[in-house]
Amino acid sequence: MSSERDPIRRLIHAFSRLPGIGEKTATRLTFFVLEAEEEVARDLASALAEVREQVRLCSVCCNLTQEDPCRFCADPRRQDDVVCVVESVPGLLAIERTGEFRGRYHVLHGVLAPLDGIGPEQLRITELLRRLDGTVRELIVATNPSVEGEATALYLNKLAAPFGVRTTRIASGVPIGSDLEYADQVTLTRALEGRREI
Repeated sequence: MSSERDPIRRLIHAFSRLPGIGEKTATRLTFFVLEAEEEVARDLASALAEVREQVRLCSVCCNLTQEDPCRFCADPRRQDDVVCVVESVPGLLAIERTGEFRGRYHVLHGVLAPLDGIGPEQLRITELLRRLDGTVRELIVATNPSVEGEATALYLNKLAAPFGVRTTRIASGVPIGSDLEYADQVTLTRALEGRREI
């Protein structure tokens, strides 16, 4: 039997294509599925098919959702004039878990990374610009504090300026519980720039 037709090899290969999953972990997952109750494999297969069939982009904020608009866009209690721009849905969920943000969201699904072939056309920037219709007064750019995240923040600031929208950046700096002696220069610089009164 060729390895392409071997269901075990196919499953190992399928698992290893997932981010952060190497061949050893893929092999372990494959044999877990084989040794588990048949119901486990059926539930996994059903969940995979269901998520692909039922989850889509919100037509407003580009969040992943079953219902359009998503629950954040449909919530009338949220502020319409402040939009938090995030790289990905996990970023949105991280901010939402704080319970501090009551505005709207916009998910870019990435950041500018020209070396990787990711330009503005590959991100959900056009959809964001459509939202700058006069009701939005502030964009909070909550991309990761990386070179690509910073470049994306600067690019969005430039695009939002003609609309009269204020663009702000989430603060970054020294995380709680860390030692200053181990912080890199960029982190310390950002921490000093973002200082505030006690």
